[in-house]
Amino acid sequence: MFVCGVRYIAVAMAGLFLSGCSVEPMSLLPDVPKVFKSKKKSAKLDPFAGTGSPYYAGKKLPKGGGRYHIGKPYQVAGKWFTPKEQPNYDKKGMASWYGEAFHRRKTSNGEYFDMNDLTAAHPTLPLPSYAKVTNVSNGRTVIVRINDRGPFVGTRIIDLSKRTASVLDFQNKGKAEVRVQWIGPAPLDHDGKHLLAMNSRLGAGESVASLRRASGSNTSFASLKAKKPIVQVAALPSDVEPAESTSQFVIQVATFKVRENAIAAREDLSAIGAVTISQIASNDIVRYRVQLGPFRSSIAAERAFNDVRDSGFPTAKLGIATIQQASAQLN
Repeated sequence: MFVCGVRYIAVAMAGLFLSGCSVEPMSLLPDVPKVFKSKKKSAKLDPFAGTGSPYYAGKKLPKGGGRYHIGKPYQVAGKWFTPKEQPNYDKKGMASWYGEAFHRRKTSNGEYFDMNDLTAAHPTLPLPSYAKVTNVSNGRTVIVRINDRGPFVGTRIIDLSKRTASVLDFQNKGKAEVRVQWIGPAPLDHDGKHLLAMNSRLGAGESVASLRRASGSNTSFASLKAKKPIVQVAALPSDVEPAESTSQFVIQVATFKVRENAIAAREDLSAIGAVTISQIASNDIVRYRVQLGPFRSSIAAERAFNDVRDSGFPTAKLGIATIQQASAQLN
């Protein structure tokens, strides 16, 4: 869906039980294939389809990964969206689905979209998380993994993967009225088993409240993000321990022409770690470089790096400081 400024999503499952007015095994559903090979572009009416998103060219799509992410308010096509934790989210509205146009492209939280998985895109719910989706017209329900942003067309409230649309039996219709109930955080190390277990419990008649306890929804996304280093930096050694490290890891946030802008950035980032502003002069031109750190642990540096990017500095760089820079720190 929102693939690097546009769209994407992911999860394939067999033997899944659905719940509606009665418990109905997937094997009893009308001929729902597990793998879709149609060349029809399901997102052809979506002006945000597919452009700019990294494409995975390998043979087997990786499952899960990515990062816990909420994000700041953003604007698409003149409309503002405000991502946030919404533990009581329960809403009815129109759903659409997407498939080939985004297949194998990166989602908003860094996973890869697999149209054959039970996944979804939502404009504001935390990523990744679980939600129960019910087709209002036929009562069929399924739990999906929300790992992407969207939809951004009309009044739709959720975009479902091609597989999910088939499970809910509206793939041929294109759109359906659904009820979306947020359950809780989904694990990053996703291989399909946990989502399968959640759907099995749904099929056995468990309530949303019970499913929320099973997902660990009593844990806030802020604490999840703080505990999990989610940025992989090839240049950093993965085995560095804080007590033994002789390297210092720094985050180059940005360089500004205006001193006041650098100071404002320092104020925005002060809760993450120690921020310094270096004055750099070249050819009588003065610039102000904002830097975060140093960090003795690569893990701590990666966590801070992710927080810096989430704070509105997507071009920040993480590296190893091996030479002391001659610069004047501004107070």
